[in-house]
Amino acid sequence: MARVAVIGAAGFAGALCADIVWRHPKLELTAVTARSDAGARLCDVHPRYDVPLTLAEFDADAVAASADAALVAYPHGAAAPVVAQLLERGLRVVDLSADFRLPRDAYESYYQPHEHAELLNEAVYGLTERYRDQIAGARLVANPGCYPTASILGLLPVADLADDVIVDAKSGVSGAGRAATDKTHFINVVENFSPYGVESHRHRAELEMELPVERITFTPHLLPLDQGLLASCYLQPNREIDAIELRERFDSAYADEPFIRLAGAPPGVRDVRDTNFCAIHATIEQATGRVLVFSAIDNLWKGAAGQAVQNLNLMLGMDERLGLVGGQGVAGKVAP
Repeated sequence: MARVAVIGAAGFAGALCADIVWRHPKLELTAVTARSDAGARLCDVHPRYDVPLTLAEFDADAVAASADAALVAYPHGAAAPVVAQLLERGLRVVDLSADFRLPRDAYESYYQPHEHAELLNEAVYGLTERYRDQIAGARLVANPGCYPTASILGLLPVADLADDVIVDAKSGVSGAGRAATDKTHFINVVENFSPYGVESHRHRAELEMELPVERITFTPHLLPLDQGLLASCYLQPNREIDAIELRERFDSAYADEPFIRLAGAPPGVRDVRDTNFCAIHATIEQATGRVLVFSAIDNLWKGAAGQAVQNLNLMLGMDERLGLVGGQGVAGKVAP
């Protein structure tokens, strides 16, 4: 059993991280921390998750004394100092924030000055399906954002065919975090549907980093849902491509991937709710010849906590599916 701490377990993604680890067959949840809910039991803060541990204030020495690895679910900026302290004490870390996803110039352009840029060179971008081997040998993995996870997985098999891509993405409000803002307040979300960050959403930087495409139009939208994310991606291929080649490209890329489902029709977010799966459907629009790719994930699972545990499994030398399959795609034994 590997001992794991979840730092920032009172947030949506952190609480789910704790729940997955709590029920994981080969991980032991030894510590959960929170900044504003310290002293409360996690199951009282998030009754949905039956994790009876008491949330503590973060203390690097105390965490290091009880854990071999940590999942850090702090916001960007707040995560980097915590990650640095844990690495100094010998822990393996998966960071769910944006602090180690990007090169320094890109990070500081989209976010803020980086407090621990010395760690950027060793951080591995945690898109498991693309960087599995590097993740397995890493001590620091930067978990991708939810929008980039769905978009990049959907576009990678065909990104070489176009210089211009449109990503029209929609997410539930849990992607904005636990603290409600005017934009994510129930009154503004219910019976509504709206774009945001249309000029330059921060997740654009990850798309630019990972996709070999010259121009990317990325527009996120807020859905009146708590969980779920769908990326609708459109590209005009620079040469003719037929349905057979398109299918072969996705089959070749993802035939052996345990958490990629190639769907026969465009998926909905309910299809992957509370699972670590990414459902992808690709087709060609007959009228224009455009390639259309639809990619659905649960933003809290494959877009955050589920992918973080998938990466942690690899870092600890375990089957990446552990704790993420069985039942309805949640914690349990590996399926045969």
